[in-house]
This record gives sequence, structure tokens and C-alpha cells, in this order.
Amino acid sequence: VQLQASGGGLVQAGESLRLSCEIRISIYSLNTLGWYRQAPGKQRELVAQFAGNGKIEYVDSVKGRFNIFKVDSKNVMYLQMTGLKPADTAVYFCHADQLSAQGKSDYWGQGTLVTVSS
Repeated sequence: VQLQASGGGLVQAGESLRLSCEIRISIYSLNTLGWYRQAPGKQRELVAQFAGNGKIEYVDSVKGRFNIFKVDSKNVMYLQMTGLKPADTAVYFCHADQLSAQGKSDYWGQGTLVTVSS
């Protein structure tokens, strides 16, 4: 397992939660690194990521509430979530990809469940 996500749980609307992703491959070798989520009956969507161009991207629905950050020296990425809403309920996955002469390699964590009650 190259990526290990943790930190999910059950919280009430308005509360905060921090997700962690342990990265077991060289963080410096990665092209993109971020968080996706998949709500019941919905497609997986990008939540936040460090894009390959060096920018940080957020889906509009979490802007101003979620913050993605990482500690390179510890090979860990976080997603700080504040002002949680029931609509944020989903399984959250960390994702990374690498580019090489052979193409792109994608890595997914196992997912951690976030449940926000109203």
C-alpha cells in the first residue's frame, strides 16, 4: 500500500476534522498529490490537490473551508476540514501520480469515511 489514509469519523455539522495520508513513496517523485471523495451513489470527485504545475486546487464546494497541506520531511499530507456539512459526507481517498517515460502511474489510498450529521 503506497498511500494510507486515516482520520475519518462521525462529526456534527459545523465541526472540524483532519485527515492524514501517509505516503510510502518518495513525495518528491510525485506529479500530483491530493484528496478525492466519493459520496453514496455519486462519482468520485477531486476535493483538493497539489497540481503538477505547482498550484493548489480546490473544488468550489470546499473553498474557504478545507485546507490541504503537507509535511514533505515526514511524507505526510493532510486535509483540514472545517465548517463541515452533511453534503461533505463521503469516503475520502488520497491520490498521487507519477510521470515517467513509461507513462503515468496512479496510486490510491484505501479511503477513510467521513460522516457529517445535521
